[in-house]
Amino acid sequence: MSTTTLTMQNFEETVTGDGITLVDFWAEWCGPCKMFGPIFEETATENPDVTFAKVDTEAEQQLAGTLGIMSIPTLMIFRDGIQLFSQAGALPKSALDDLLRQVRELDMDEVRQQLADQTTG
Repeated sequence: MSTTTLTMQNFEETVTGDGITLVDFWAEWCGPCKMFGPIFEETATENPDVTFAKVDTEAEQQLAGTLGIMSIPTLMIFRDGIQLFSQAGALPKSALDDLLRQVRELDMDEVRQQLADQTTG
């Protein structure tokens, strides 16, 4: 499966859906982004059950600003509409694979309960 391009119009709809979504914030001029791009694409091919999406921060400056993207590449991971991870910097393939494994293994009922406890506590 190839990656999806996200814009201001389809970002929220994409990341709030069921399942796992990885979002790569990048720009054409960014050297580390160019190094991370093939790793992201290869991982997308290996995990067809996961949504892999990219945001071109040059084309989508308003979206990047709204989300507080300060440096690129930045990777965000969502599962069932909950943001679980956000980190700037290119990751090696082994780290990306490990992150994806951890996200798959999460008990989302437990995550939702922790979030509920934070808002009420």
